[in-house]
Amino acid sequence: MSESGLLVIGDVVTDVVALHGSPVMAGTDTAAEIVLRPGGSGANTAAWAAHLGADSRLLAKLGYDSSEWHTTELVKTGVRPHVAVDPEHPTAVVIAMVDKTGERSMLTNRGAGGLISDADWDPALLGGVGRLHLSGYTLFAPPGLRLVRAAVRDAVAAGVPISVDPASTGPLRDFGVERFMAETAAADLIIPNLDEALVLTGATTPEQAAVLLSETYGTAVVKLGAEGAMVAVDGVVTATCAGMSAEVVDSTGAGDAFAAGYLAATLQGAAARLALEAGCRAGAECVAQVGGRPRYGLDLNRLYPINTD
Repeated sequence: MSESGLLVIGDVVTDVVALHGSPVMAGTDTAAEIVLRPGGSGANTAAWAAHLGADSRLLAKLGYDSSEWHTTELVKTGVRPHVAVDPEHPTAVVIAMVDKTGERSMLTNRGAGGLISDADWDPALLGGVGRLHLSGYTLFAPPGLRLVRAAVRDAVAAGVPISVDPASTGPLRDFGVERFMAETAAADLIIPNLDEALVLTGATTPEQAAVLLSETYGTAVVKLGAEGAMVAVDGVVTATCAGMSAEVVDSTGAGDAFAAGYLAATLQGAAARLALEAGCRAGAECVAQVGGRPRYGLDLNRLYPINTD
């Protein structure tokens, strides 16, 4: 049996999503629809990959306040969770303020997610895995960086290919571009959005950024949002995909969904263009709903309860 599992190392987050029709004004009230959703870049990617048929696993750290709820939500989407629970810190929380265009601004508390470390790693997690996928957020805290180093070391030794999503331009700049690229040098695939690709390369166009990143990593898939995506291999753009039309309700998790679509397709043997199309389809499905995870029969704007442990 071929090893086709996807192991994601990343974050699980309680997303508080506020959809506001008018601009948020300081010092007063702004009317909004407010919902709770399970989120987190790593968890979203794992959930969409499972939704799309991949054997998807997630290594993450949860907090004492909502671990049972989050674990249940992961299992419902088909993810095989490998989670530790921190007894002293809550699960990460993001307050996402989403305007009428679907664009979001976020306030973040990494909570327990920022404490995941090499102590949470076990090389046995690589059993049956055809790709290790790293959420860039994991690298940005010292304990997580130790975890990434251990996981990458063991993946390389086991011959498991590695991919990385740079996660966010702000933390990426703070961490350092050269440092990030050095720590992820073992990856053969990078999946940035356009802003991240430009920060990593200093390029001025998506094509130039994709080419430069592919010369470093081997394969670079640059997400272009509504414009689609492109892939470059060893310094040459080899495929592009136009964006797929969708009513944008909330852009939260769209990049995670795209990455999941691309990774799930390639694990199933799809060629680059078909994998790009699978990513774009998943991204389009994601932006048409509230929250960053696939739905499983629930109302689009239903308020999730949190059953605390």
